[in-house]
Amino acid sequence: MADGRQKKNKKKKDSQLIIRVSTGERDAFVDACDDLDTSASREIRRFMREFVAAKNADAKKEKS
Repeated sequence: MADGRQKKNKKKKDSQLIIRVSTGERDAFVDACDDLDTSASREIRRFMREFVAAKNADAKKEKS
């Protein structure tokens, strides 16, 4: 029996974004994610969705 979360996660991730950061910055980020029981990838994807949504909301306000 599949729950909603499993269906939602079936979206295929078919692209990569490669960024360069310092080792210390990366390690601190991964450690913070581990402390919150999440993954670095999940948090970066969440940030990207929220950033795009905010930008789109700002663009709509400017058109009004």
